[in-house]
Amino acid sequence: MARRTIESAKHDAEVGDYNWACFKAHQAAEFAIKAALYGIGRATRGHSLTHLIAGLSRFINVPSEVIDLCKLLDKFYVTTRYVDAWSEGVPYEYFTRTDAETAIKTAEDIITFIEDLWRRLSSGGRS
Repeated sequence: MARRTIESAKHDAEVGDYNWACFKAHQAAEFAIKAALYGIGRATRGHSLTHLIAGLSRFINVPSEVIDLCKLLDKFYVTTRYVDAWSEGVPYEYFTRTDAETAIKTAEDIITFIEDLWRRLSSGGRS
């Protein structure tokens, strides 16, 4: 689901739906982190990447750079979708191609971290 969702985010960015691209980037990272948690028997709820990755870091060594990436993407969870997140205007007015590209790259880095982590764990290696 993470890879599928990031591809959808890329499509949104291509057609100028930057707020949705940013939101889907967050969703893609969320799918990846939750998959890792599920995979180690720690399925959880919630949408804060910061808290999800903190939960994972109780069991797996998570680099501080990945934690920072999660904090960046968390900023796209509410503001990309809800009209009352801004004092004026609507979400699509506030997001740019650069925002979308940054969010997508950030999510891809998180997904790659999770995929690499899962390969190591699946082969019997430790994180």
